[in-house]
Amino acid sequence: MGPPPDPPAEALEQLLERHAGQVRRLAARYGLLAGEIDEILQEVRIRLWHSAGGHGKLADTPASYVYRTTVSAAIDHLRRRRARRETSTGLERPSGEARLGLAPSPDRALLEEEFAATVDGEVAALAPDRALVVRLHLAGYHREEIAQLTGWSEARTRHLFYRGLEELRARLRARGVDPEGGS
Repeated sequence: MGPPPDPPAEALEQLLERHAGQVRRLAARYGLLAGEIDEILQEVRIRLWHSAGGHGKLADTPASYVYRTTVSAAIDHLRRRRARRETSTGLERPSGEARLGLAPSPDRALLEEEFAATVDGEVAALAPDRALVVRLHLAGYHREEIAQLTGWSEARTRHLFYRGLEELRARLRARGVDPEGGS
């Protein structure tokens, strides 16, 4: 006879059994393949375990929390995939771009870095909630995803999103930067 089952581990497995279908469907909605969906399920398992701190509180975990955890894990997975793809193509492109005369000039690269630093400084000057929403938007999250990640209502997220972008544009214009990229 083996050792008795670990109650928190058992609670985690029961929680995942109840929500495995939801996790798989949601991950599939993000266009993930079968192997990637299994990775998401494992990532959700790890995140739920960490969130409970190894305690037996897992049985009380609401379905909405599992949903948000799955969305977050799927988006993180897609971002890592995109970063790997950009890194791998980034290593291949410079030589080809340089031969074709398409590589950005050192001046252009410096201007882009300066612009990014300016935008980052102005975003940091926004009110904290607005700054968070704007940073997530600039990182590629959609408003609905931002609302899910922050736990805010869609209306509050939309308000912070539009006000934050409006204020960022005004701050950039005050510094003589055209945020729309015009001349």
